[in-house]
Amino acid sequence: MIFKKDDLVFGLVLGFIGPLVSLIVYYFIKFFPVYSMGEMFTALHQNKRLVTGVSIPCLFLNIVIFTLYINSRRDKTAKGVFTITLIYALAALLFKFV
Repeated sequence: MIFKKDDLVFGLVLGFIGPLVSLIVYYFIKFFPVYSMGEMFTALHQNKRLVTGVSIPCLFLNIVIFTLYINSRRDKTAKGVFTITLIYALAALLFKFV
């Protein structure tokens, strides 16, 4: 099975896709059908306080993925997920405060 791989690049890809999937789910739970995806991003840009409320659920999936790979001793994949999680978190902080 593909999820049994222990590869840094695979971890980077998983870490990149996890928050995107979470963002789509978050959009459908909180904003759909009243707001479009574009309107949600406009609201985030205009009201920076919402960034934390959106970024935490999006990064939560990466925490779960990271924990699963660490516990199964697939350290290279976990390292990739962790790296992308840090990049996403830093990007969210920069977006919020800059």
